[in-house]
Amino acid sequence: MRAALGASLALLTACTAPPLQTLAGGQLLAPAGWSVADAAGAGPRAASASASAGGAGGDSGAGALADWWQRFDDPDLTALVQAALLANPGLQGAQAALQQAQALRDVAAAALWPSLGASASAQRGTAGGNSTGNRLQVGLDGSWGLDLFGARRAGINAAQASADASAASLGDVQGQLAAELALNYILLRTSQLRLQLASDNLASQQQTLQITLWRQQAGLVNALQAEQARAAVEQNQAQLPPLQTAIVQTRHALAVLTGQPPMAWFGLLDLGGRRAAVPPVRGGLAMAVPADTLRQRADVRAAEWQVAAALARVGQAQAQRWPSFAIGGSLALDAASFGALGQGSAVLGSLLASVALPVFDGGALRAQVRVQQAALAQAQQAYRAVVLGALQQVEDALVAQRGNRLRLASLRLAADAAGKAALLARQRYDSGLVDFQTVLETQRTLFATQDGVATASAELGGDQVRLFRALGGGWQPLAQADTP
Repeated sequence: MRAALGASLALLTACTAPPLQTLAGGQLLAPAGWSVADAAGAGPRAASASASAGGAGGDSGAGALADWWQRFDDPDLTALVQAALLANPGLQGAQAALQQAQALRDVAAAALWPSLGASASAQRGTAGGNSTGNRLQVGLDGSWGLDLFGARRAGINAAQASADASAASLGDVQGQLAAELALNYILLRTSQLRLQLASDNLASQQQTLQITLWRQQAGLVNALQAEQARAAVEQNQAQLPPLQTAIVQTRHALAVLTGQPPMAWFGLLDLGGRRAAVPPVRGGLAMAVPADTLRQRADVRAAEWQVAAALARVGQAQAQRWPSFAIGGSLALDAASFGALGQGSAVLGSLLASVALPVFDGGALRAQVRVQQAALAQAQQAYRAVVLGALQQVEDALVAQRGNRLRLASLRLAADAAGKAALLARQRYDSGLVDFQTVLETQRTLFATQDGVATASAELGGDQVRLFRALGGGWQPLAQADTP
């Protein structure tokens, strides 16, 4: 069952908002619910019902998503995100772009007000070497363009919408930054965990090699088994450098994301002897209906504002085809000396009203209207693409989360069984009941399943980050631009 998205989405403009058909350039439908089970394992109907009931199954809404990284309960992750939101160069660039858009809005708003200027002049005349007198003049000049057909007002609306689009784009940059940093942090902890697992497996292989060498000296095994044990040790040893490299490179990436040199965070994210772990998410998250999710996303809001700005520019171009009216005047004091300016000076004044009407311009004004209409069509299709992409991102994140959750559960069972099998094989090998090949196979299986658990945990954590990002998390709308 599908419902019209226009009944659910609100435009982000303080003035009269265009309908959704104008935003999307045609009919645009959003699903009534998500097609994949939610985080708690309920079906799409249950997820929609939970959201309609106010999120009985967990936190929901903009407040729960604004600081979603705190749901991982990891102080290091929280500190990194806060540092990035303060000093990331890309984010600071987006803030400067917002300030520029706001300044351009103020420039457009100034056109509605009269302009007033002051002037002063001094003149000295001579004839045949003799002075003919002095003349001093000071005055004020003013003008005011009347906005009878709304061209300037439409320009202000376009500038305001562009400023609001920049504000939403800033929020989108914040969300992207938090998600990228969290994904890198999860990669760091995963690489550290995999390095610890590889080191543990290497230590076990080294013990097995030592036992095999002792048994070879006692004549219980041949050189083939000893060389197999030595090869297993070297294979595991070769897995350590790539993981160590990945850890250092990920630390570099985290430092740069926080606006620091690559080595700034070196040593600050060490485990200090603790066992590495991929941070899990605390609690559940009640899924909102798709229309509410779209309203929360910063990129969708930015696209809405861009459509509103393009629509205002169409109105501005159309208004410029009509007559323009202006009034102006000047007031001046004219005297022969400074002392006479306030006493015996002459007062000069003038008042002027003008009207300008485009009679023939070769079709330039009509063409300008078509230019802005084409720009509006582009903004509408861009908005449509953003909406469809947003829906896909949520669906993809939900599908990936469900699949990786099932995969992780199976890998944990496999790792538990592999651990028991490796222990039994080691004990029986020490007693001479099984050959060395059985020990090697069980140890390889144990390490592969443990490494798989670590990788699947990282992928599941990444899925949760991507889901928070797809739901519009990581930013908080400004109060004045929250709803249109």
